[in-house]
Amino acid sequence: CSQEEIQEVKDEGNLDLLFDSLDKIVEEAKNQEEPAWRPSGIPEQDVHSAMVPYLLKHRAYLRRVLREKEEENKKAAESVLAGRARVAELQQLIQARKRSWQ
Repeated sequence: CSQEEIQEVKDEGNLDLLFDSLDKIVEEAKNQEEPAWRPSGIPEQDVHSAMVPYLLKHRAYLRRVLREKEEENKKAAESVLAGRARVAELQQLIQARKRSWQ
């Protein structure tokens, strides 16, 4: 009777599938050279190890975008200065022609 009860519990809880899954996890773990990650108990350290690589990658991306924008701004500023110089030339030319007509 006890064997039937055990089988009934196994069937109800789908334990055979769970045990097979556990066996598979154990087999995979045998081939693993590094120990599995375990939380340190200090949340700041645990988050730090996961977040630092992401944040460093994001910082590198932001620095690259910043350099690109600074280069665009530099070119735009040079263009504005060249335009202002051209406007000043044209104003002088206009003044010179105006004087020659007078």
